[in-house]
Amino acid sequence: MANGRPTDDGSRRSSRGRRNKVANAGGLEALGKQLGGGAGSSGRAGSGLANESGLRNLGARIDQQKGRTRRGRRRWSAQRKIVTVLTALVVLAGLAVAGGYGYLRYRYDQIHKVHVADEVAVQNGGPFTILVIGSDSRVGENSAQFGSTAQVQGQRSDVIQLWRATPATKQLQIISVPRDTVVSMVGNDVQRFGTYNRINSAFNSGANQLVQTITANLGVPINHVVEVDFAGFQGAVDALGGVYMNFNYPAKDSYSGLNITATGCQLLNGNQALAVARARHFEYYSSGYWHYDPTSDFGRIQRQDAFIRSLIAAAKSKVNPLTVNAFIGSIHNGVSIDDGFGLNELIGLAETYHSFNPNGLVAQTLPTQSSSAFGGLGDVLAVDQPAAQQTLVNIFGSSLVSPTNPPPNVDGVPEPPPAVTPTTVAPSTTGTTQPASATQQATYNPTPCTPA
Repeated sequence: MANGRPTDDGSRRSSRGRRNKVANAGGLEALGKQLGGGAGSSGRAGSGLANESGLRNLGARIDQQKGRTRRGRRRWSAQRKIVTVLTALVVLAGLAVAGGYGYLRYRYDQIHKVHVADEVAVQNGGPFTILVIGSDSRVGENSAQFGSTAQVQGQRSDVIQLWRATPATKQLQIISVPRDTVVSMVGNDVQRFGTYNRINSAFNSGANQLVQTITANLGVPINHVVEVDFAGFQGAVDALGGVYMNFNYPAKDSYSGLNITATGCQLLNGNQALAVARARHFEYYSSGYWHYDPTSDFGRIQRQDAFIRSLIAAAKSKVNPLTVNAFIGSIHNGVSIDDGFGLNELIGLAETYHSFNPNGLVAQTLPTQSSSAFGGLGDVLAVDQPAAQQTLVNIFGSSLVSPTNPPPNVDGVPEPPPAVTPTTVAPSTTGTTQPASATQQATYNPTPCTPA
């Protein structure tokens, strides 16, 4: 496996920049300079941005050259406790249309960058994998409802998702790894957390340690990383004007703060959306009393998948420059990306996925089983083979590498992945902890909706 970039990677970044050069970048840069020269203009009524009509005409010409329609100009965005790459991308997609290249560069530079030494360079035009991390760090969080840094120290990956993008077919797949999945610790984590521990503990040492742990256990090389914390999640939703989700029943979660008293298609603000995404103790009201969701983290993953679809739909429907600008302006305090995720690469992805249909999002969960073989770890999950390897092969194919530290099985014994061949048949959902498939979504979970 390629183990990341050399320390002095200036030449590589230069070649990456040339490789990811987008069409008409020069025109966008010139347009950015023109906008910079008109910064004193306050923007007249009905004009979200100076020279907006010219920008829209430019966007239409670019789409025409690509043989695309102008509809669905905005694309995907990211989630917080669930996601996030979409966050940076939805922003950059919109700005590529609504603003000049110079201004786009300014906003991109505001996003916090982290260095991930063990990520693997993306092959030109090929599929790639983004590790999306929902951090439970309280650093920088203004709301006391989540607890202070003194009460909740360090950070854990409350959400771990692997986003597999295939630009050639415009396909997007997500596989969620339950945070209670037991894996083999690597590096300094062995001394800190023992030979085996929950996968979310690896993030306590930072994104690169989690990247190492995932590749060592599952054999999935990581090309890019996006982190989203509570503040970034809320800010992204609020900047888009909220997201619409349908509730068949009143719902609550006293731990996450969820409290939905009405039913039907509802507009959720950032705080409410975060409560949905964080809900592990979800309850719904039916037949005169409150019912408890027995699936815990698996139910939360399903609700997060539904939220991502709602967020994509919201991003695609908000194409005005002011909304786009507010969106990217809100996320830079709560979103981090790896320093190898270049601006031109993001713009290229935005061009490819700007018309992505959220209904085409394929979301799965890594097959696991309950296990009591790990003593003091309590209720945990073990990777379920061969179903887990079948899922990974179906998504990542030949890009998988041989795990150097395979995870323990349900009996607490490390188990190398079995040899399997790709198949279009969904893996069986053995084990009582396995979540329902996409076609068996629980009726009490909220779903994306469009207001009447």
